[in-house]
Amino acid sequence: QVQLVESGGGLVQAGGSLRLSCAASGSILSFRTMGWYRQAPGKQRELVASITESSITNYGDFVKGRFTISGDNGKKMVYLQMNSLQPEDTAVYYCNLVRGAPWAPVDYWGQGTQVTVSS
Repeated sequence: QVQLVESGGGLVQAGGSLRLSCAASGSILSFRTMGWYRQAPGKQRELVASITESSITNYGDFVKGRFTISGDNGKKMVYLQMNSLQPEDTAVYYCNLVRGAPWAPVDYWGQGTQVTVSS
């Protein structure tokens, strides 16, 4: 079993920064990606950023250089540094881990952390 615990959300003014952290625990020998998704009220969950064990990163189009994902494989941690936050970044941010074969991936999710950006 895999558990993901997020931290670092909160309230910030537009233009500010936040750093999210996610700690993975459980029987994790390897993973395909760890990353962050977000979901705003009334909207679908969308990819924010992901990183592979070999540190290949992928970002949602809306990030536009404002966010940086990083990871510590030894500690099974993933971080999301968010700069130049805007009110439209307000959402619940979820940590995600994907493992398993390419033809049968398994997703794990954290409980989510609220990020609120005031104008």
